Amino acid sequence: MTKTVEPAAEARPVRRWKLWLLAVALVVVGGGGGFVALRLATPMPAPRIVQAVPQMYVIPGTPPVLPWPGAGQAVLQVEGLGALGSSGGTKPVPIASVTKVMTAYLVLKDHPLRTNEDGPKLTVSADEAAAYPDQLAKGMSLVQVNAGEMLTERQALTALLLPSANNMAYILARWDAGDQATFVAKMNQTAKQLRMDHTHYTDPSGFLDSTVSTAADQVALARAAMALPALAQIVAMPQATVPVAGLVKNVNTLLGQDGIVGVKTGNTDQAGGCLVFAADTVVDGHRLRVYGAVLGSGPQLDDAFAASSRLLQVGLGVLKQYRAVRAGQLVATVQGPLGSSTTLVAAKDLDVIGWPGLSYRLDTKATVPDRIAAAVGVGKLRLTTSDTAVTTDVQTTGALIPPTWWQRMTRRG
Repeated sequence: MTKTVEPAAEARPVRRWKLWLLAVALVVVGGGGGFVALRLATPMPAPRIVQAVPQMYVIPGTPPVLPWPGAGQAVLQVEGLGALGSSGGTKPVPIASVTKVMTAYLVLKDHPLRTNEDGPKLTVSADEAAAYPDQLAKGMSLVQVNAGEMLTERQALTALLLPSANNMAYILARWDAGDQATFVAKMNQTAKQLRMDHTHYTDPSGFLDSTVSTAADQVALARAAMALPALAQIVAMPQATVPVAGLVKNVNTLLGQDGIVGVKTGNTDQAGGCLVFAADTVVDGHRLRVYGAVLGSGPQLDDAFAASSRLLQVGLGVLKQYRAVRAGQLVATVQGPLGSSTTLVAAKDLDVIGWPGLSYRLDTKATVPDRIAAAVGVGKLRLTTSDTAVTTDVQTTGALIPPTWWQRMTRRG
């Protein structure tokens, strides 16, 4: 007879305990694998760039003090860099024949000329010729004209800008717009477009003292006008020949001195002596243009000439080149994930033109991936003031290596 042997009663709990332990182990291992996978799948934050140079670079030294005239208004600006300063406030004042810059600018905008181009012809009317004696009696600046005389646009502009002929301003206004009132309205509309907020024109010649502006507004106009090659060419001529009047000379006797290449004089009893000028200079191989205006510094045109010369000579003397950033200078730090880091430095020296006290804004624009070698360019450092900007490349000093899988798995948080 076969005897069945039953397992010991205490063996059943032990077996159940082992199965339970195995199940727990499988859950733990499975859960841990999910945790590791989750850790490795979680993206690391992108490297963060922190600029290390100041946001502003101010050229060191004492800001220059310019010899501003004791009366009237004056302003001196360096194109692309900004204003060296101003004096006399912003109250609109009579500007005399400086007005003719707007007249010439508007005519050339409506009837563009290339350099040395004569352009279309206009005819002097009988009424315009007959007005000459009365205009002469009023003390106007004029050129002799005859009824039926034909001038090219360039000849008319030459007569307007060199000997400063008032009658040519009226002739050009009629030719362009049909009548003076319509032309003056266009002058004021153009002034608004150029943001000459303190300017109001009542005639195309400036003979009326109700035509008013400011030194700053006239510099803004001079910059726009000198961007027209035909106008810049005409105002730079010391003399020229026009029909009937013959040889005419430029009233601006400062041409050629201190780099002056234009632009326009003015003088009446109400306005005093006025001059808006442009001058070219070279600073450490960089060509610059300086604009200025002197309005009413004295009763005579010579007063404006003297005040402008003093301002320009001192202003040109303060323009120099300065080293704002050195090659290898720390520009920014790069903070990668889990403590990784590197730095960015300027690839080359960065020089700026200006004067003591002039400010440049510094901006670092760079993109750094999570893995990059040393000495690799990643962006630019840009210095900006007014309309001028200079840049240099920025590059890594050391490699940036992303965290290992172990670092990512064992990181805190």
